[in-house]
Amino acid sequence: AQQLVESGGGSVQAGGSLRLSCAASGYPYSRFSMGWFRQAPGKEREGVATISTSGSRTTYADSVKGRFTISRDNAKNALYLQMNSLKPEDTAIYYCGRYRSSDYWFNDLTDVRFGYWGQGTQVTVSS
Repeated sequence: AQQLVESGGGSVQAGGSLRLSCAASGYPYSRFSMGWFRQAPGKEREGVATISTSGSRTTYADSVKGRFTISRDNAKNALYLQMNSLKPEDTAIYYCGRYRSSDYWFNDLTDVRFGYWGQGTQVTVSS
């Protein structure tokens, strides 16, 4: 069965860093674009960053550009999100997701392209 498992969340002070990981299994990982989304209490889920199958192309939400970096290791079936200079407004549950279809990437952050999600990991940033 296909599975996405996030880890690395936690509580940090503003200005701190966290690295989220997502372990993928049960499908040909290198053929699918991936992404990170987040959902804060009382808000809709929003796209944070996405990455193409090879990792050569990425896109970011304006709110995280210059602070977050998405990457992937196809040999390890892993997806990462390095988060630096964290702000209280970054507090949310972070989810990794997999595109519904293989072998393409589109330069946007819409979640309609995504068909599979992990269970999420909580990130809390205090001021």
